[in-house]
Amino acid sequence: MFDYTHMLAAVTPFNILLMFLGVFGGLVVGSMPGLTSTMAVALLVPITFGMDVNQGLVMLVAVYIGSISGGLVSAALLNIPGTPSSVATTFDAYPMVKKGEAGKALGYAVFASFLGGLLSFFALAIIAPLLGKFALRFGPYEYFALVVFTLSCIISISDKSLTKGLISATVGMIMAMVGLSETDSVSRLTFGITDLQSGFSVMPVLIGMYAISQILKDVEEIKNPFKLINVNFTAREFIRVAGLFRHSVKNVIRSALIGIGVGILPGIGPGLSNIVAYSQAKAASDDPDSFGTGNPDGIIASETANNAATGGAMIPLLTLGIPGDATTMMMLGAFMIHGVQPGPLLMRDHSDLVLIILGAYFVSNIFMMLFQVYFIRVLIRALTIPRYVLYPVILGLCVIGSYALNSSMSDVWVFFATGILGYVFTRQGFPLLPLVLGLILGGMAENHLRVSLVMGNGSMIGYLHRPIALCFFAAAALSVAYSFYSKYKAKKRLQCVPVDEPATVE
Repeated sequence: MFDYTHMLAAVTPFNILLMFLGVFGGLVVGSMPGLTSTMAVALLVPITFGMDVNQGLVMLVAVYIGSISGGLVSAALLNIPGTPSSVATTFDAYPMVKKGEAGKALGYAVFASFLGGLLSFFALAIIAPLLGKFALRFGPYEYFALVVFTLSCIISISDKSLTKGLISATVGMIMAMVGLSETDSVSRLTFGITDLQSGFSVMPVLIGMYAISQILKDVEEIKNPFKLINVNFTAREFIRVAGLFRHSVKNVIRSALIGIGVGILPGIGPGLSNIVAYSQAKAASDDPDSFGTGNPDGIIASETANNAATGGAMIPLLTLGIPGDATTMMMLGAFMIHGVQPGPLLMRDHSDLVLIILGAYFVSNIFMMLFQVYFIRVLIRALTIPRYVLYPVILGLCVIGSYALNSSMSDVWVFFATGILGYVFTRQGFPLLPLVLGLILGGMAENHLRVSLVMGNGSMIGYLHRPIALCFFAAAALSVAYSFYSKYKAKKRLQCVPVDEPATVE
């Protein structure tokens, strides 16, 4: 059992300073359209390399929480979600702002964010130890099946097509095989290039994929300034709005459960949870037609769910070593940099580190709320920074970070090359998440598959005697099958839509 009093180890003066800076930085980055939570964490990971592992992860957790919540600012004031997790917030927050109720809209969004984060903290504190204890039963059979299930989830939710998701995952797994094999030291796919003997470093690839591709995607609008609406948001307004939440208890609980549940699913995270929670809130409402015109329940559902999903996404990261979304994938890279492998052994052997992360998660949510109540004008001011000034600075920090990890220029070239590859993939409709997960989990899948084959004397029959592994394989098959079925139903529905026939003149 965990001794939860050890969470107090996170509340040292220096850690509080790191959380203060992390939440503030995350809020600023998250509030700027185009600068996602993934980019915020990606920029910070190289900086944490010189820190103690506890301090580095405390700051990353703070940035994660701040950046997810920061997206509500531009969503409400500009009708542009600062992060994908705030898409549904725009549906009702911006109409409320246009009615002259900007303070009310921000009050609903900020307090819902805090409640979502608070409820997901309790879920993380309760579920993570139980799941970690269960995961101690996992062997190579179960881990290989878990990777297959994870990749199937990512591929099946690919926006455009399953085929493109599968191609992205395959490219990532091929990249994972570059370099010397861990089991027999055979050189693979290096083409005589010495720098490729050690394979691709994860962090330059991740930073390049998300930072450069985003910058290149936004470059066409880089000169367009944002038009802001005047805001009068005070602590008194916030307290008044917070008191109205007693009428939305069911909505808050339902949305938090959706956020936590969606966040736990590998590779999905806050980006989908806000849409699902919003649609469920609308379906459960006595006045669904008011959604999209400034209904507070729409704001509450979206912001509660996306912040609850942050805790949900960290559950598989800490207990299984599987990132719940793109941002926790960056955090997985930070764990690796510090020589810590997330998973059931982390829960057993480094429970003090897990508890410090839990403590940082709780305190950072409090900081997030206080910052947005008392310093919202700073975040609004940040929206006026020209992107043609901001993006070169971000690019420079990414280059420095990629080089600093291993003091190697080859990592910088990998950063640029994978960034361009990510941009091309994005333009052609190929999702990036399956690719980077394939890179991260490809080596893990190969090693566990090889070990399981050695244990089975070269036979796959051993999987038939592993109930947990069979459950993962069955879930993977169902995930892909359901995705095919959903797309088939959508196609049939489109075919059944009646088309007006042209009138004939006799």
